[in-house]
Amino acid sequence: MLPPTPETIAHLESLDTRLRWLSSWTIHNANHLRDSRDGLKVGGHQASCASMTSIMASLYFAALGPNDRVAVKPHAGPLLHAIHYLLGNQSLEKLKAFRAFGGAQSYPSRTKDVIPVDFSTGSVGLGVAVTAFASLFQDYLVAHGRLAPDQMGRMIALMGDAELDEGNIYEALIEGYKHDIRNVWWIVDYNRQSLDHTTADRMFRRFDDMFETCGWRVITLKHGKRLQAAFAAPGGAALEAWIDACPNADYAALTYQGGAAWRQRLAADLGPAIAPVLAAHDDAALALLMNDLGGHCIASLLEAYAEAARDDRPCLIIAYTVKGRGLPFAGHKDNHAGLMTPTQIEGLRDSLGIAPGAEWEPWAGLGDNQAAALKAFVAASPAARLPHNRPFDAVPVPAIPAPQGEEQSTQSAFGRILFDLAKAGGPLSERIVTTSPDVTVSTGLGPWVNARGLFRRQQMPDVFRQAKIPSPQKWQGGSAGQHVELGIAEHNLFLVLAAAGLAAPLFGSRLIPIGTVYDPFIARGLDALNYACYQDARFILVATPSGLTLGPEGGAHQSINPPLIAMGQPGLVHYEPAYADELALLLHHAFGHVQDPAGESVYFRLSTRSIAQPVRADSGWQAGAIAGGYWLRPPAPGAEAAIVAMGALMPEALAAWEALRDEVPGLGLLSVTSPDLLHRGWRAALIGDGTAHVEGLLAPLAPGARLVTLCDAAPASLSWLGGVRGQRVVPLGVERFGQTGDLVDLFGEYGLDADAVTAAMARALVPR
Repeated sequence: MLPPTPETIAHLESLDTRLRWLSSWTIHNANHLRDSRDGLKVGGHQASCASMTSIMASLYFAALGPNDRVAVKPHAGPLLHAIHYLLGNQSLEKLKAFRAFGGAQSYPSRTKDVIPVDFSTGSVGLGVAVTAFASLFQDYLVAHGRLAPDQMGRMIALMGDAELDEGNIYEALIEGYKHDIRNVWWIVDYNRQSLDHTTADRMFRRFDDMFETCGWRVITLKHGKRLQAAFAAPGGAALEAWIDACPNADYAALTYQGGAAWRQRLAADLGPAIAPVLAAHDDAALALLMNDLGGHCIASLLEAYAEAARDDRPCLIIAYTVKGRGLPFAGHKDNHAGLMTPTQIEGLRDSLGIAPGAEWEPWAGLGDNQAAALKAFVAASPAARLPHNRPFDAVPVPAIPAPQGEEQSTQSAFGRILFDLAKAGGPLSERIVTTSPDVTVSTGLGPWVNARGLFRRQQMPDVFRQAKIPSPQKWQGGSAGQHVELGIAEHNLFLVLAAAGLAAPLFGSRLIPIGTVYDPFIARGLDALNYACYQDARFILVATPSGLTLGPEGGAHQSINPPLIAMGQPGLVHYEPAYADELALLLHHAFGHVQDPAGESVYFRLSTRSIAQPVRADSGWQAGAIAGGYWLRPPAPGAEAAIVAMGALMPEALAAWEALRDEVPGLGLLSVTSPDLLHRGWRAALIGDGTAHVEGLLAPLAPGARLVTLCDAAPASLSWLGGVRGQRVVPLGVERFGQTGDLVDLFGEYGLDADAVTAAMARALVPR
C-alpha cells in the first residue's frame, strides 16, 4: 500500500479526473457518436461512475495487494474498463464498442470481458455477498495446505448504497459471522441516490450497528480534509452540525443547484453563525467545499485503507459521495440513467484541456512532463501487478461403482457413493467440498460428514458424542473438515457454490463443490444460481427429494417445475436418473464435466423413493444415459408406440409397458436421464448440421408413432418430444400443487400411475 505522500495524492487526484473523463466519454461515444441501427438508448450510467472515481483510483493505484480480488459495482463497469485502458489491458476498439456486440460489457463479466475481472456483477447485492464466501474458501484452501498463507488476499466489494437494500446482503453477513470470515472489505459508495429517488436517512444510521454486531470494523468517511479544516475555522462548528443533520434529499438538491443555493440555504438556516465560512468562499469555492465528502478525498480514502489493513478483521467502509460528482447533473435525483448532452461533454472536455479529436488519448490535456510522470506512476502501481486467473490443476476421477441392492432410491445411492469416496480417499475425495442449507442429513450427506467432518477455522468438538449421547451423526469441526454447513438460506447456498466453484481460477487450486438442497426450494435462490452459472463457476447441485413422490410432505415440498428451470438455465446440465447405476455413471461423468474447459455445472434431481433396480445385460446403455436417454425396453423396428419416462416414476412406466406389450406390438420404453440434453441436442441439430441423439433414439419408431410421456414434474418437461419427428404425444405429469397422501392415492389423483399410462396410450392410439 502506497503511503499518502503529497506526490502520491496528487497523482491519484489526476487519475481520479482521468477516470471520470474516460468513463464519461466512453458512455457518450456509445450513445451519441456511434451509429445506432435500432434506435435504442445504449445507456451507461455516467453519474454512477462519477461518484466512484476517487474510490477506485485510490484503491487500484495505491492500495490493492498482489492477491486481492475485487467485485466492482455493476454501474461502475466503465471505470474498470478505463483503469485497464490506462494499464494497457483494454483496447481502444473494445472501449469504442462499449455495450455493442463484442465490445466492453455493460457490467463486469468474467467470461465476456477481455480485461481481468475477478467476479462478475450485474444483479445487485450478489457480487458483494460472494466476496464473503470467497474469503471463506481462501481460508479453506490455506487450512487444507492448497494455498500458501503468503498468497492470501483481501476479497473486496465496491458497492452502491442501494445494494444495502438487498436481503441477500444480510443473509451473507449473518452466515459470514457464523464462519468467522476475515480479509473482507465492503466499500460503500454512499451517494444517497438510487435509481428512482434519494435513499432513506433513517435506515442508514443503523448499518453501523448491524455490521459491528457481526464483528466488522466500520469506518465512515463523511467529510474530506477541506471540510474538516473548515469545521476547525470560525463558523465551522455550526456548519458541521448543519451537515450532519441535513436530509439526503436536501443535500442532493443543493448540490445540483450550486454555490449560490448553498449560500442562501446556509445563511437562512444558520444566520450569523455561518458568516465567517460564507465570507471566506465565493460561490464556486463554496460548492467545492460542500462537495468535499470523504469518498472524494484521496487522503481520507488512503487513511481508511490503511486502517482496514492493520488486521484481517472484515471491514465496512462507508464513503460519502456525490452522485454525478464533477458532471453537470451532479446531485439531480434523475441522474441515475442521465446522459450528458454533446454541449455538456464538450464543456467538460474543454475544462480538462483536451483538444477535440484527442478524447481517447490516455493522457490528453496533461502536458508532456505530467503525462510522463503519471504514466510511470500507473506502471509502478499495485494495479499493474495484479494477477487474473491463476493456473490450476486437474483432479483425476476414479471409477465409481454403483451401490449394490435390489431396491434403492437415488438419494440413498448418492449418500452411499459419497461415503465410499470418503472412505477410499484419493485425489478426488480430497478436493470435494460439500455444503447444504441445514438439510445435510435429509439430503443424504450425513455419512460423508461423519467421515470428513465440518470445516471450521477453530476446532469444534461433538458435544453429544463426548457426553455419550447416541446419535448416527458424529460431526466434529476443524480446519481439516470438508463440509460447510449453512443456515436456511438458499441464496447463500448458491453463492457458496459460486465461490467454491471459482476457487481454481481465483486461487489456483481446484475444488469440486457439491451442494444439496430440497428440490422445491431451488426457486428461492434462482437469482444466485443464475449468477453462479453466468460467471462459469463449476459445481454439482444435488436437489433431493423431489416431486409428488414425497407423498405425505404435501404441496409445499412437492416440486413441479425444476426440470423446466434447468432446461432454461445456461451453464447448467440437468440429470434425473432413475436407478443407482445411472447415478453412479452420471456422477462419474459430472466430476469430469465440471473440470472440462468446455463443460458446465451439473444438477441432479433425485428421489427418496426406493425402486427395484434393473439387471443389465451389458454396458451398452451407458453412452445413451450420459447423452440424455436410452431404451430400457427397445422398440421393434417400425413400432407404432413408445412410453417415455424419467426418474422415480420408472416403476409405473415399466408396469404399463408390461400390461401393454402384447396389445401394442413392438412397444418400447425410453428412459430419459436428461430432457435438458436431449432438447439442447435437438435444437442444435435444427439450426446446424448432424443428427441429434434424440432423433436417433426415436428413429426406430414408425413416423406416425404415438408417445406417452411420464414424469414427476411439469408435463412440458417431455411433451416437446413430439416435435422431433412430428409424433403425437399424450403428456402425463403434474400441473397442480400437490397435497398430502400416500403414493397410491397421489399417483391416482394426478394421473401418474400405470393405469393412467395405459389409458393415455389408448387415447394416443385412437385414429385422428
